[in-house]
Amino acid sequence: MYKIMIADDEGIVIDALKFIIEKNFGDSCAIEWAKTGRSVIELAESFRPDIALMDIHMPGINGIEAMKEIKKNNRNIIFIVVSAYDKFDYAKEAIGLGVMDYVNKPIDKNVIVSLLKKAMEKVDFERMKRSNDLLIREKLETVIPIIESGLIYSVLFQANYMEEAENFKNLLGIQEDKGYMMVIEYGDTEKDGHLTNAIGASVRMQSNYVRLRESIKEYFPGIVGPMMANAVIVFVPCATESLQNEYEERVKAIETARKMVHKLRKDIDAQFRVGIGTVKRLDEADISYTEAVNALRYTAGSVAHARDLSAKNRYEEDYPVRTEKKLFDLVQAGDAAGAVSEAGRFFDWMLNRHGDAEMDIKLKTLEFILQAETIAIKSGGSSYRFQDRHDYLTILYDMKQYEELRSWLLAKIREAARNVSGSKEKTSISLVEQAKAYIDSHYKDEISLDEVSREINISPYYFSKLFKEETGGNFIDYVTSIRMEKAKELLSTTDKSMKEICSEVGYSDPNYFSRSFKKNVGVTPTEYKEENG
Repeated sequence: MYKIMIADDEGIVIDALKFIIEKNFGDSCAIEWAKTGRSVIELAESFRPDIALMDIHMPGINGIEAMKEIKKNNRNIIFIVVSAYDKFDYAKEAIGLGVMDYVNKPIDKNVIVSLLKKAMEKVDFERMKRSNDLLIREKLETVIPIIESGLIYSVLFQANYMEEAENFKNLLGIQEDKGYMMVIEYGDTEKDGHLTNAIGASVRMQSNYVRLRESIKEYFPGIVGPMMANAVIVFVPCATESLQNEYEERVKAIETARKMVHKLRKDIDAQFRVGIGTVKRLDEADISYTEAVNALRYTAGSVAHARDLSAKNRYEEDYPVRTEKKLFDLVQAGDAAGAVSEAGRFFDWMLNRHGDAEMDIKLKTLEFILQAETIAIKSGGSSYRFQDRHDYLTILYDMKQYEELRSWLLAKIREAARNVSGSKEKTSISLVEQAKAYIDSHYKDEISLDEVSREINISPYYFSKLFKEETGGNFIDYVTSIRMEKAKELLSTTDKSMKEICSEVGYSDPNYFSRSFKKNVGVTPTEYKEENG
């Protein structure tokens, strides 16, 4: 349906245009008309036409001024000027208003029909474009929560974060490099600073997630993650400048969170609490998340901020928490060079910040060494013996120079990380060797990748990946190579028939065996026997 408005002070012109439109376009058009500039403007506001056939000279407000006014509220309207005056008098102003064409009176039926068809095509195009835009927007509304959840998971678990950080920022339009984490948890009732019936509340909250997400975004321009147990995690980006007034920003965040909790409790049948972490770089947001969780655990009330925790629950202001965490993550990963680098960085901080606290530095050094060795033991990289560390305290006591202490720390961290790495390497090689041994003794059978995976007790996918990394080839190629070598040996040293050899190397079809042999060896089994038998 196309809405067409006729604006002309001559009734005969209106009747003629109505007749032409109805005869050529039938019920596909809704037609309204007006005879003065003012009434045309009012009609356009209520009728919202797609196309307007406009006369220039009408009583009161002229056609040009009327079009200007109409255009303010209906930017997509298509104007066709119909006038008895020469078009050059008004062409400049008409073009500025986006008039599609200019027709002189008396009216030519064919010209009017042709112009209306052209205008209708434009209307159809704009409608299709609008529909496609809405469809894209609808799809984005579905995709964006998934992308936001991906960012939250990536930040929390540091899963390929550095590689994906810029992609996430671009997709979500994040300009800032810093921000803080919020943990919004829900339950039935609040008791001693904790929410009860977490499971029941999380089940009920499934149907309210969209409303919860919208409410959060109403108060915080943040990245909203998925529901995890009875909580939703939010990352709120912050401009660096905002940190200049850290106290005011913290108070503002708390007050905003309190208002949000009040609205959530009113809109959704549940109790809510919010924990807020401190502002961190995006790649350190997991620390802010831990702070937010601790704020909830150790502080009562509906909103808790990490900065408001008692001193016993906080590190000293410039303590390198991130360096410490990264150090042990690298030990766990078996990255000796990276772990040593972070250990050196932490040792430098101790000297710069607490250079006169010799015993504290020694104790921290011992703490790091023991923790790194524990990681190595748990990974299988080294064995625990009760008396292995009997001389550690003596070594610490005898050291007089910080450089000696530093060297001891770095050596022990390197050793622990290498033990972890060696353990992983030994494990993977051991598994592949087990697989090879099984294949060597079962190549006569119809063995499969699943069967061998089950034998060494790892998943088929991981086994396939591990096998290729260690051997440079895939499972099928290795089995085939073993069978071909055994076949060549039998062909060279025995008088067994081709059928017998075929069966002994794991093939049930002699023809298939012959084709496989030629493909892998370059000649047929018969040719090979003649040359080497």
